[in-house]
Amino acid sequence: MNWWQKLKKNPLARFGAVLLLIFYLTVIAADFVAPYDPYVSQPNGSLLPPTQIYWRTPEGKFIGPHVYPTTQGPTDLETGRRELIVDWQNPSPMRLFVKGSDYQLFQIRLPLPPSFQEVELFSGIPMNLHLFGTLGEGKLNVLGTDEQGRDQFSRLVYGGRISLSIGLVGIAISFPLGLLVGGIAGYFGGWIDGGLMRLVEVLMTIPTLYLLVALAAVLPPGLTSAQRFLLIVLITSFISWSGLARVIRGQVLSLKEREFVQASKAMGAKPFYIILRHVLPQTSTYVIISATLAVPGFIVAESVLSLIGLGIQQPDPSWGNLLSLATNASILVLQPWLIWPPALLIILTVLAFNLLGDGLRDALDPRSLQR
Repeated sequence: MNWWQKLKKNPLARFGAVLLLIFYLTVIAADFVAPYDPYVSQPNGSLLPPTQIYWRTPEGKFIGPHVYPTTQGPTDLETGRRELIVDWQNPSPMRLFVKGSDYQLFQIRLPLPPSFQEVELFSGIPMNLHLFGTLGEGKLNVLGTDEQGRDQFSRLVYGGRISLSIGLVGIAISFPLGLLVGGIAGYFGGWIDGGLMRLVEVLMTIPTLYLLVALAAVLPPGLTSAQRFLLIVLITSFISWSGLARVIRGQVLSLKEREFVQASKAMGAKPFYIILRHVLPQTSTYVIISATLAVPGFIVAESVLSLIGLGIQQPDPSWGNLLSLATNASILVLQPWLIWPPALLIILTVLAFNLLGDGLRDALDPRSLQR
């Protein structure tokens, strides 16, 4: 039974993998999935609750799923709740594949520091179709609107691009560095090993959260959210490789005495070739599992920074800064639909990565106990 068959027989790992696949496909096609532009406000539409869907008109006539134009009315001074004004005379039918705002599907841009311009890697496919929407004046706000009248569901989908990509970018930077440093230290030993391990120990003593807060606070104020995101990921990635380097060093110390390494040495192979070609691939099981389990740490770090106002800034959405509304007590009480969706998505994403990581550990490590 190979590792793939073992993984497929693990229901929790399958659940985690399917959930992550859905999340990543959704945010990749966010322009298509989101019904509205996440930066555009709806007139008189601030803090609207999730749109109620109707099947019949007030007269009782069945016309299929539809909504009615809704705006906020005056605020009740006693309860703090705002009256909803519904235009019952203009039903707006709900449809799939509705035309809406123009966008570039799959557009890819690389954010660079302020002294450079953004690099457009792929201009995207011009489209104006959205997965669902309405025909008419009524808006389908699945999760309501925020204080600026922007569709919360659209902002949640777009925000997932940052929250889900930060972990992958962090792993892509930190893990190759940890592998290389750990491999060199374990293979050469001596003063090289001692010097690199002392550096690793210094980095491991730095408290990550305080470092993130300090870095975010000293970043230049003129940075866009994309540039701030890139710099935070780059800086934290160069710190977070230390734990991996120590483990890889220990594995390389035992691997370098194996027969295949000694045979490669006898054939005249250079040290770096042996490290990259023969030694590090033997650590792939641990690296894959560690990478899967490390991604949630980057996601939580971004969420914490954005929650306290030091990460991605408004109006750009991320799950962290959408969750920052929880600091407003009135919103917690009167508009809970703004708080629970981003919190639930962060929890589900972290849980899915952990379930997938545990499943990979059981499938790839022959010494692990099978559940």
